[in-house]
Amino acid sequence: MHRSGIVELEAVLAVARRRSFRAAATELGMSTTALSSAVAGLEARLGVRLFNRTTRSVALTEAGESFVGRIAPAMNEINGAMDALNTHRQNPAGTLRINTPAGAAHMAFAPIVLEYVRRYPEVNVDIVTEARMVDIVAAGFDAGIRIGELVPKDMIAVPMGPELRMTVVGSPEYFAKHPRPRQPLDLLSHTCIRYRLPGGRLYRWEFERGDEALNLDVPGALTLDEPTLIREAALAGVGLAILTDWFMRDDLAAGRLIPVLSEWMQPFPGISLYYPANRHVPTALRLLIDLIHEVVNREKPRRLKRPAVAVRTVTGASRSRRR
Repeated sequence: MHRSGIVELEAVLAVARRRSFRAAATELGMSTTALSSAVAGLEARLGVRLFNRTTRSVALTEAGESFVGRIAPAMNEINGAMDALNTHRQNPAGTLRINTPAGAAHMAFAPIVLEYVRRYPEVNVDIVTEARMVDIVAAGFDAGIRIGELVPKDMIAVPMGPELRMTVVGSPEYFAKHPRPRQPLDLLSHTCIRYRLPGGRLYRWEFERGDEALNLDVPGALTLDEPTLIREAALAGVGLAILTDWFMRDDLAAGRLIPVLSEWMQPFPGISLYYPANRHVPTALRLLIDLIHEVVNREKPRRLKRPAVAVRTVTGASRSRRR
C-alpha cells in the first residue's frame, strides 16, 4: 500500500485550517495547482473524499474531520522533532509567519524584524499586515503582534517595547486659523479627522486626567481607517487628529505637528508578540522571542500602572454617531 507523504498530509491540514486551497497554498509556499493535486492524489489512494468543494467554499467531510483529528497531533509531533534539529544547525532555518496590524509592524520593523533577518538569513519571515483580529492558530500563523490590551487571554504575550500614548495634534497652518483647545470638550467646536476601527465602529477619542475620564465623539467631515492617511491629513491642515506619539515622533520633533491636551493623555501598554500556550515553540519563533528580550532589556522601558476611573461619554451634537 502506498504510504502517504508528509507533503500530502501537510496539504490536507493546511486546507482544513484555512478552508481555502488558495490560502493553504500561500501558507505552504506551493502553487494552488500543486496543492490541489496533492490532496486529490491522497483522496484517490484512500478512496475517500476528505473535502466538499464548491466554487465558493471548502469544508471537511465527516471522514475528513475524523482523518484530520487523528493526523494533526501526530504531525505536530513530527514537525516538533524536525524543528528541534534546528538547535544543532549552525544557521537555523525554517519559516516564521506573523500576523500584525500595519502600525504595530512599523514599530517592530527596524529594531527587531530587520535585526532578526540579519542574524538568521536562512529563516523565511512572512509578515501579513491586517487590522482585524484573526485566530492566528486557525489561520496558520506562528505568532501575532498587537497592542498589549488586545492580546487574547489564552495566549502568551511578550512585550516588545515601551508604553505608548495617544496624542491630539494639529498643524501650524490649522492653529493659525483656529484657537488651541484647552479641554477635551473644546474639540466639539473644531474640525477633527475621525478614525474608523477595523470592525467598522468609529473610535471615540479617549481622555483622562486625575479621576476624570471621558470618551468623545468628535465632529469632522473626514473619516479614515488608516493611520498613515490620518497623519497626512493632519499635516495638510485638514483638522485635528489623534494618533500614537510614536507614529508622529519625527513630526512632533520638527514642529510639523503641534500637540494639545497633553495633560489628558495617559500611557497604555505598548505592542506585544503573542503565541499559543501549551504548544511546541518552533526554533525560529524562540529565536525571535530571545531577540525581543534582548532589545527590551537594552532599552529598559518603564511600565506605568493606571488607576481605575469612571468614564463618561460625550457625543458631538453636529455629527453624533454611536460606536
